[in-house]
Amino acid sequence: TMVRFCLIKLFCHTFTLFVLAWIIGCAGSSPKDDRDFESQFKKAKTLLEKKKYIRAQEEFHLLVLKASHTDIGDDALFYLGESYFLNKEYPLAISQYDRLIRKFEFSTYVEQARWRICESYVSESPDYYHDQKNTNKALEKIQEFLDDYPSTEYRDEAQNTILGLRAKLGMKMYEVGVLYIKLRAFDSALIAFDNMLDNYYDTPYAELAHIGIIRCHSEMLEVEKAQEYLELKKDILNVELQTEAERYIAKAHKRIEKAR
Repeated sequence: TMVRFCLIKLFCHTFTLFVLAWIIGCAGSSPKDDRDFESQFKKAKTLLEKKKYIRAQEEFHLLVLKASHTDIGDDALFYLGESYFLNKEYPLAISQYDRLIRKFEFSTYVEQARWRICESYVSESPDYYHDQKNTNKALEKIQEFLDDYPSTEYRDEAQNTILGLRAKLGMKMYEVGVLYIKLRAFDSALIAFDNMLDNYYDTPYAELAHIGIIRCHSEMLEVEKAQEYLELKKDILNVELQTEAERYIAKAHKRIEKAR
C-alpha cells in the first residue's frame, strides 16, 4: 500500500511539473511567434520586391490568417492587396483593400488603400466601345476619395484621371451619334450629340459633337438651323472645324438648288 501511495504521489508530482512546464512554455511562445511573424513578413516583402507575386500572396495570406491580432496585421493585409494589384489581379486586390479599410479603419494604410481601389477600377476600365460600368465606378470612387482626402498627395493624379475617364465616356457617346449618322438616323444622332454635350461638355469631343449637330441639320436640309448653330458656336470652334461645318452647309445648299 505504501509503495502504491508513493507511486501515486510521484505521478501527481510529475503531472503537476508537466502542466507547469506546458503553461510556462505557452507563455513564453508568444514573443517567439511575433518574431516569426516579423521574419515571415520580411520574407514576403522581399518576394514582392522581386516580383514573385504568387509566392508573396501565399506568405501574406498566411500572415493575414495568423497575425491579424498583432502589430503587423494591417501591414500583412495591405501588402496582400499589393501582391494582387501588382500582379494585375484587380478584383482580388480591391477585395483585400476593402477588408483592410473595414477591419483597420484607423490604419495608416487606409488612404493608400482607398487610392489603390481607385486605381484598380481605372485599370479595369475597358476601351470606349465596351460597357463602361467600371469606368463609372472608377469616377465614383475617385470623387469619393477626393471628398474625403482633399489635400491628398494623389490629388493632381486623381484630377487628371477624372479628365481621362470623362473623355472616354464622352468619346463613347459621340461615337453613338456618328453611328446614327452612318445609319442616316439624323434625329437619333442629334439626341445623342445633345446628350453628349449635356454630360461631357468639358471633353475634347465636345467640339466634334457641335460639328455633328451641324452635319445632321445639313443632311436633313435644315440649312437655317445649321447656319444659326454655327454662328452660335463659332467662338469655340477652331478654324478647321468651322471650315468643315461650312462645307456641310454648302453641300446642303447645293442639294436644295438641285432639287428646284
